[in-house]
Amino acid sequence: MGRRWLRVAVVLVVVAALVGMPWAAGTLSPVGPVWPRVLSAQPLGCLNAAIDRFGNAGAGWSGGDSTWTTALPDERELFAFSDTFLSSAAGAQRSADAPFVHNSFVVRDARGGLRTVVGGTPGAPASLLSPTDADSWYWLGAATYLGGSLQVPLGKWRTTGPGPFDWGFRGSSVARFDPDDLSRPTSITPLHDTRGIQWGQWVAPARDHTYLYGVEGAGAHKRLHVARVDGADLRAPLSYFDGTGWRPAGPDGRGTSVPVAQDVSAELSVHAVRPGVYLLVTTEGGPGLSDRIVGRYGSSPTGPFGAPRLLYRTPETGASGRYRDPDVYTYNAHAHPEFSTSNEVVVSYNVNSLDTAVGGDVYRDPTIYRPRFITVRLDGPRSGPPERPACR
Repeated sequence: MGRRWLRVAVVLVVVAALVGMPWAAGTLSPVGPVWPRVLSAQPLGCLNAAIDRFGNAGAGWSGGDSTWTTALPDERELFAFSDTFLSSAAGAQRSADAPFVHNSFVVRDARGGLRTVVGGTPGAPASLLSPTDADSWYWLGAATYLGGSLQVPLGKWRTTGPGPFDWGFRGSSVARFDPDDLSRPTSITPLHDTRGIQWGQWVAPARDHTYLYGVEGAGAHKRLHVARVDGADLRAPLSYFDGTGWRPAGPDGRGTSVPVAQDVSAELSVHAVRPGVYLLVTTEGGPGLSDRIVGRYGSSPTGPFGAPRLLYRTPETGASGRYRDPDVYTYNAHAHPEFSTSNEVVVSYNVNSLDTAVGGDVYRDPTIYRPRFITVRLDGPRSGPPERPACR
């Protein structure tokens, strides 16, 4: 009997080796992909310093959130922000009459110079993009240069109550800009999906398609959906990932997508760090405001995405953070692929405070309401330089 069981054990080990399955304690179990490990994560000091210098100069932009970026022609870089403070005077504190708009652009030129693009006039600045109904506003999605145009997803919102998070989502659109004139859009086109999904919280160009990621739900347990268009025009008809394949909208115009990930933040990213290795970067979901930026790996743009892996803990958050302020929180982390390589992923996150009243935290210390950039270093084979340098 002993020799028989020995022969069986040998056969099991050989079979396991042939089919890529390990044998341990008499049990066969599947081996998942070997995903990159995080070696380190640290602030991207040169870019953070450049943002602070510009915000302190009193020449326009002085703080904002969302923090989308995309490479533009002529070695320019676009930084697209949602809620934005402006300033007309340099100083250590934000003045009580500092202009506030719901969206803005900051353009970096080939030499590293920065300039602000908003609407209105110098004496009366306004949001760069505004709906026609006065009680609503646009927050920006993942601005991306595609097919010769800057394409900017828009989420339309309106106030629903007195609290700091009392807003209601009203629908998604996409704005297009001529890259040589970023002062006004050439078109704004609604995206006709009536299910309350914020489409455009990430945009990922691919060879024959462009993937459009949407976030559904409010609070801690948001869900991620995926759609795509043929080619590079986000105004084209969407096909939705239904869990097994791609389908057009139903007869009623509603999308047919199903969630591909749970517990994500309102802004996030999904990009290929290596062939067949896609990284979902998000602020960790769950109850309360989190200081954890996490990554979840998948083998395709639609996942499935695995368990969260810690990338970074934001040092500004809460009473024990840099500001020693329980009202300060961090949110909406996402990657910047044009600054990244297969080994170094540049990620931004936003910093804010629950105390936004005039004279409160974001007025007392303007650095609170500014993005932070970090570099997450991964193991594995090294690749070439990024498409664009993060610092100039």
